[in-house]
Amino acid sequence: MTNIARDRAAIILAAGKGTRMKSDLPKVMHAVGGRPMVDWSIDLARRVGCSRIVVIAHPSQTMLIDHVSAQLGEGAIAFQDPPQGTGHAVRCAEKALDGFVGDLVVLYGDSPLVPASAIEDLYAALETGASLGVLGFEAAEPGLYGRLILAKDGDLDAIVEAREASPQQLAVRLCNSGVMAGRAETMFRLLGKVTNQNAKGEYYLTDLVGLARAEGAICRAVRCGEDDLIGCDSKADLAEAEGIFQAQRRIAAMAAGVTLVAPETVFFSHDTVLEADVLVEPNVVFGPGVHVEGGARIRAFSHLEGAQVAAGCEIGPYARLRPGTVLEAGVRVGNFVETKNTHMGEGAKANHLAYLGDGRIGAQANIGAGTIFCNYDGFLKHATMIGEGAFIGSNSSLVAPVDIGKGAIIGSGSVITKDVEPDALAVARGQLVKREGWAISYRSRKSAEKAAMKKKD
Repeated sequence: MTNIARDRAAIILAAGKGTRMKSDLPKVMHAVGGRPMVDWSIDLARRVGCSRIVVIAHPSQTMLIDHVSAQLGEGAIAFQDPPQGTGHAVRCAEKALDGFVGDLVVLYGDSPLVPASAIEDLYAALETGASLGVLGFEAAEPGLYGRLILAKDGDLDAIVEAREASPQQLAVRLCNSGVMAGRAETMFRLLGKVTNQNAKGEYYLTDLVGLARAEGAICRAVRCGEDDLIGCDSKADLAEAEGIFQAQRRIAAMAAGVTLVAPETVFFSHDTVLEADVLVEPNVVFGPGVHVEGGARIRAFSHLEGAQVAAGCEIGPYARLRPGTVLEAGVRVGNFVETKNTHMGEGAKANHLAYLGDGRIGAQANIGAGTIFCNYDGFLKHATMIGEGAFIGSNSSLVAPVDIGKGAIIGSGSVITKDVEPDALAVARGQLVKREGWAISYRSRKSAEKAAMKKKD
């Protein structure tokens, strides 16, 4: 992390109702890359070294309040009720930041893709003499965005709302993202001068630039990519942000040495780790908490979440690895195999059609098709332990808790309810009964019955 000359704090605005989301879920709790949007902003604040983080919420947002409090503590929540604009929202955090002296950045809980480098550039502007720094972007279609108007010397002179802009100002493509940084004492002092004498009757954070310039202070605009600053007010915005995130992660993965056979069909989470020389076939989804080591192959139509996959493993096609799955080197998990909270030792195999839940499988063990770990008794989960080199025959049910010893063999079709000793053979199925010629008499009888029915009709 960059050496920090002054303490840093962040205010994250998250009190919006998000009515356009058409959802009972608070807007900023909707996910991008498998992570609530507000968590992206919290993580951003942490990555740039903010020692204090305050999230602005509405008192009715119980889910958001509980979620943030669990991460940052109850003191990290400030309430805005009723909402009266962005300037008012920032002022609501003043008490929570009482005693803080340093640099303050205002972030948004519905903007998940802002890069840390852009915030560092804002802080750098403060270090070089600016009282305020504003993050802007060159918009392809500026539309109703506020415009950042620069002075002849390149400093930020004003922020003009589109509805109040002149034709000349509307031609400006540098737009306001809303992200702003400044000395905390300066920002709160200037906020005390902001009025709500405008069409909406709200207190605007953007007014700080005009107030600062009126005092002769320096303000600067820092540029960032338009995609990085996307805000999500609707499900359509959310889908667009997800698309941007996925495209960025695919490019980054391939640049790091990962082979994506059909990149546009592979989906990542915010914390997916794929090492160099991982090969990913089409239509693979990585949920949160996946780490795949180099040399592994993830075959088509597989879904991985909360799984650790070592070098040389082959997964799928059509495999599902659920949270708690740990695969050591060279493991094979084939088509239509589901694992959950299961550790498979080096070289173990489950090539097809199995459910392996709450277990530990020793190195080089083989799990036959149709095998089920019966781990749930209706109340509690229980573990299945399989020793090294054990062979589990096809269509076996292992009723946990049960321990299959090293090198043991389970006959196909068995239901195992007791422990099996190392190197033992266990067969638990009904006895085969054969009756010579029975099928002939059966067919003859049935044919006669059918003929009698036909004659009766």
